[in-house]
Amino acid sequence: VQLQASGGGLVQPGGSLRLSCAASGFTASSYAMSWVRQVPGNERELVATVTRRNSTDYDDSVKGRFTISRDDAKNTVYLQMTSLKPEDTAVYYCNTYIRGESYWGQGTQVTVSS
Repeated sequence: VQLQASGGGLVQPGGSLRLSCAASGFTASSYAMSWVRQVPGNERELVATVTRRNSTDYDDSVKGRFTISRDDAKNTVYLQMTSLKPEDTAVYYCNTYIRGESYWGQGTQVTVSS
């Protein structure tokens, strides 16, 4: 099982980014997939989740600004981020649970700054 996150970068406040999480070694559509972010020194924060049935859930801090989606043909999950704020700055990880075990991607840095 591997999760490869990409798409992070430096963006100005109000800007947009799309993160990608390419899954391999398993069928991502069979499991809930999440994006989690972490600021150094802080606990990880669950940002968004898409379930096997494609229902979605978001942290209140990103509702209306972030959208999680999946492309089953590419075995990839995305996080479209709009109206970015400096407080969205963090390392973003994709995550899934398979048979009780948690798997993490390597993380991609998102920095929102003018």
